[in-house]
Amino acid sequence: MSRIGKKPITLPKGVTVKIHPGAVDVQGPKGKLQQAFPAGIVFEMADGQLVAKRSTDAAELAKFHGLARSLVANAVAGVTDGFKKELDIVGVGYRAEVKGKQVIFALGYSHAVVYDIPATIDIVIEKQTHITVTGVDRQLVGQVAANIRRLRKPDPYKQKGVRYTGEVLKKKAGKTGAK
Repeated sequence: MSRIGKKPITLPKGVTVKIHPGAVDVQGPKGKLQQAFPAGIVFEMADGQLVAKRSTDAAELAKFHGLARSLVANAVAGVTDGFKKELDIVGVGYRAEVKGKQVIFALGYSHAVVYDIPATIDIVIEKQTHITVTGVDRQLVGQVAANIRRLRKPDPYKQKGVRYTGEVLKKKAGKTGAK
């Protein structure tokens, strides 16, 4: 039995859950999410808590037990508190600004890079070099942050580019001059 799968999910005040076959609808103060989970896993309400159970004790279902519980727990956490990723832009002349539902980046290319913001994601830019990506869907917040980082990955030689806040980069030495 999965240790993570056995843990019940406590539902905070203001969160409502509707259980469907193969999916769970979670609604809370920050928004609404529908989370799908693998077949063979069943969710039940038990005195204000959500419990994940396997329909059979087959070994194939054991690997999905903890996954299904984690996905639904992340949905509950997202609609109550939300998720956030922070990125920094490092480099002379590198900056970003939000215009409507787009972010325009100047990242050292000959052209400006335009990134369309997904519907359920909010992006805030402070001081033109600090980006905060927030939303209720943990997977989408992480994917948007990864897509923004991919626009100009950090350079191991000059340390320029878009990186996660707190990310430690290993600096490489350049070529040594001819002697």
